[in-house]
Amino acid sequence: MILEFLIFIAGLAALSWSADKFVYGASALATNIGVSPMIIGLTIVAMGSSAPEIVVSATASLSNNPDTAVGNAIGSNITNIALVLGITAILKPLMVSSSTIRRELPVLLAVTLLAVYFLADGHLSVIEGVILIVLFFLTIGGLTWISLSAEKNDPLHTETADEVPRGVPASKAIFWVILGLIFLPLSAHFMVDSAVHIARYMGMSELVIGLTIIALGTSLPELAACIAGVLKGEDDLVLGNIIGSNIFNILAVLAMPGLLAPGIIDANVAQRDMYAMLIVTVLLIIFSFNIRGKRQINRWEGIALVGCYLAYCAFLFF
Repeated sequence: MILEFLIFIAGLAALSWSADKFVYGASALATNIGVSPMIIGLTIVAMGSSAPEIVVSATASLSNNPDTAVGNAIGSNITNIALVLGITAILKPLMVSSSTIRRELPVLLAVTLLAVYFLADGHLSVIEGVILIVLFFLTIGGLTWISLSAEKNDPLHTETADEVPRGVPASKAIFWVILGLIFLPLSAHFMVDSAVHIARYMGMSELVIGLTIIALGTSLPELAACIAGVLKGEDDLVLGNIIGSNIFNILAVLAMPGLLAPGIIDANVAQRDMYAMLIVTVLLIIFSFNIRGKRQINRWEGIALVGCYLAYCAFLFF
């Protein structure tokens, strides 16, 4: 079992590294052909931050572990909001200045409600998977339109421009994209396989392993990126990446089990987990549109989010 843990950790490290290199190469390529930093930030970077979850979900589905795939999608959204944003807000309150962010939040709520509706019957069908993946591509188009119509003085515009790689030779960018595409599925395969073995050894369900260990593992790079971003004062970029990642987690990650392994899913998803995801999403929106004062997620709200995450994990295990 020690070997399985080591394989899981190595797979996670390789997954995070390959996703980072893929985003770097894709962003550099987009910059070289003249794509605006705002579009890169709202689409390529957000999709890149969801790349580990997408590949893990597809791998789990192809291995006939749809509960792991569904758990990964839901657990990642809960972890991103309750743990990642919670810890980030505790370190430094997050200002919500961008009008673009305020337009993305209702989209996040809408796709979360759609996921709840699809999961409520304890079954994920091919049709629902197709609907989710079609909405995924429509959302990319919508985010592109939003970025084109965003005001130049939008804080997100400046913060995104500062983070986009520039001056990277096309050959180098293509190399990192190809390398990322090779190592993403390979590392995901070893990570999922070892996680399933660990779950069975510890008597945990495949759903719980997806909700906790895999979701936490794939969200750790986002935690590091959020802490680095907020320390540089890029509050809107941090929040935008989390919101975009969560939207893509529902539309692309949750689509994988529907497309590749449709059928009945663990009953706990409909009875417990989808409501936990909805609750933390609503809390994020309430905290972001703070009607009592500044639009910010303050330290006490960060503590409340982390408290929700710890309570949820305790409920899962005990």
